Amino acid sequence: MQDNATEVTAAGIARLAGVGRAAVSNWRRRHPDFPKPVSGTETSPSFALAEVEAWLREQGKLAEVPLRERVWQQLTGHPEGPAVALVHVGCVLLLVQERPTVWLDIDAGSDERLAAKLPGVLDGVLAARFGREPVNAAGTVNASSTANTSDAVNASGAVNASGPVNTPAPVHTPSGPQLLPSAPLLRGAAELAGELGARQTFEFLLGRYLDVHSRQYTPTPVELAGLMAELAGPALTVLDPACGTGALLRAVEARPHQTLYAQDGAPDLVALTALRLALHTRAAVRGAVGDTLRQEAYPELRAAAVLCHPPFNERNWGHDELAYDARWEYGFPARNESELAWVQHALARLADGGTAVLLMPPAAASRRSGRRIRADLLRRGALRAVLALPVGAAPPYNLPLHLWVLRRPDRTPVAPEVLLVDTGAFAGEARGGPDWQAVRDAALDTWRAFTRDGRLAERPGLARSVPVIELLDDDVDLAPARHLPPPAAADGVEQLAAVRDDLAATLRLTAGLTPPPAAPAPPARWPLTTIGELARGGALLLRTGAVPGAPGSSAGAAHARVPVLTDHDVLAGSPPSGTLPESDEEVVLTEAGDIVVPVLGGGSVARVVDAATAGAALGRNLVLLRPDATALDAWFLAGFLRGTANNRQASSYASTATRLDVRRLQLPRLPLDEQRRYGARFRALDEFEQALRQAGRLGEQLLRGMYDGLTDGTVEPH
Repeated sequence: MQDNATEVTAAGIARLAGVGRAAVSNWRRRHPDFPKPVSGTETSPSFALAEVEAWLREQGKLAEVPLRERVWQQLTGHPEGPAVALVHVGCVLLLVQERPTVWLDIDAGSDERLAAKLPGVLDGVLAARFGREPVNAAGTVNASSTANTSDAVNASGAVNASGPVNTPAPVHTPSGPQLLPSAPLLRGAAELAGELGARQTFEFLLGRYLDVHSRQYTPTPVELAGLMAELAGPALTVLDPACGTGALLRAVEARPHQTLYAQDGAPDLVALTALRLALHTRAAVRGAVGDTLRQEAYPELRAAAVLCHPPFNERNWGHDELAYDARWEYGFPARNESELAWVQHALARLADGGTAVLLMPPAAASRRSGRRIRADLLRRGALRAVLALPVGAAPPYNLPLHLWVLRRPDRTPVAPEVLLVDTGAFAGEARGGPDWQAVRDAALDTWRAFTRDGRLAERPGLARSVPVIELLDDDVDLAPARHLPPPAAADGVEQLAAVRDDLAATLRLTAGLTPPPAAPAPPARWPLTTIGELARGGALLLRTGAVPGAPGSSAGAAHARVPVLTDHDVLAGSPPSGTLPESDEEVVLTEAGDIVVPVLGGGSVARVVDAATAGAALGRNLVLLRPDATALDAWFLAGFLRGTANNRQASSYASTATRLDVRRLQLPRLPLDEQRRYGARFRALDEFEQALRQAGRLGEQLLRGMYDGLTDGTVEPH
């Protein structure tokens, strides 16, 4: 099987060559020998990857396709689709990790031999990791083999006393004909695993896949997943009944003899989650496909912990079919209370004394249709804590979501108080999300103190343990902010005084930085050049950002502490707020003196990277220009790139967006000394702009604090 079976789009070609989509279109028009489309449509054609690679190399536009890029293009161009291809890759990476010598043996031969040998080898590996009987050569279950018995653990730390929980295998062994088209991809993935490791290779490909299909999945940020797992505590058996891509189970602290259970309605997600967990941990992994509320896979399970990020606001969750289901111990959920159905499912699958942590929409704490169920959860001691998260903690990012911590009541007396925590004060100012370290510290500190003592001393504005009887009114409203006292008045007044002093100092600074009156001059007639010409001549280096800058991405091992400079950060003039995805994918790191330009949004913005921002990774929709200091002054370059007319002539317009072609931006050809004269003026304007922004932020903070203080009685109206 040749690589010609793998196809690549125009966007993929642009990524291979490190150019924009427009350049690929120009190549197709200008070069008669450019490869012809092999499939797709006239507006969205696909090309044979091998033909494209050969053409790019002949034209000197490509020295060699990076291995990780080749593997990714093979995966996206797989004839059965990228999800199927990723499952095949995950199976082989598990084989490479578990039995490397076996892989080396079957890899030494033709693609046909590889495809013929793999199913039998994979079946044994998958059976060992996912707890099912291997299949013999005839295709039937080997009756002499025994299932993994790690499931049959008693309720004190694991599953149940009645025996193992049997479910279908989460990953089915692909057949030889199914694997044959994947052979080049599988060899490439195994080679990449030799560089990165099997787990990191899968994380890289899975991260790319989820990023491309981001609208199809609701992610659970890694920081939030870690917090939920810590609130649940260490456990031998953990269930996620809405596993998605496995972020919650992946965050669970590893322990000997551990079993992780996953279920989801999407077969591809269950398979990918199972493979991800198997590559990440030595725990036994169980996965099942199906609608959890209608077709639960583990009705006999009694887990030590349940972690769940359920779908929100689902009306078609099974209300009509499940009216008499035994799981509704605390009341039958209304049609619009799907989240309370998930809460009761989690409680039903817990062992006595087990802990469940669920991510919930804030409306679930106060909707009148759910007040009876909330009341019963409180009376019987099942609901132990409600923690309000800051805005931006998880999608939907505009809502302050809640964490509900529940315990399956056992024989101990019912606790008379419930913990309410509000971490909303730790919301971040930029799109990078909240201050996760502060959120984690506040949540875990209050929860551990509460579980240790059974109550918590009042912490104004942050946490309070509330007597259950106080919550059992007509509304049974559990929103933490409605039951917490405001921050101490003295602290609030002192903080406002400090903000006012900072604002006064900033306004004085701003006044001093105000530009002098503009001196008129006749229109200049400079000879012009473009960024594209300067890049081709070596006067500057041009790089594009490809790192997802969305909040909540997890950090890779190689760059775990590297922040990402997002397009929003550049537009807002704020520090880097993004984080890297979990992969060892190469990133573009900024240096002091670089100029960063956003390509979307239609704004005239160019930011010179300073020492504080240097070292951040370049985010998506940004272009980095690194000038040769002997030929170009950075501030001169950034200043002329911000010209309104300059941006207008270099922009293209779609129906809903404006895109800037940075290569078409112009600047005058001036001697270096003259560049520096302009650069000094542009730098002074930038300092004035930063002071204005800081004054605006402090002014908003002072206004908000004054309004809050006057309305809650902590500030006197002088």
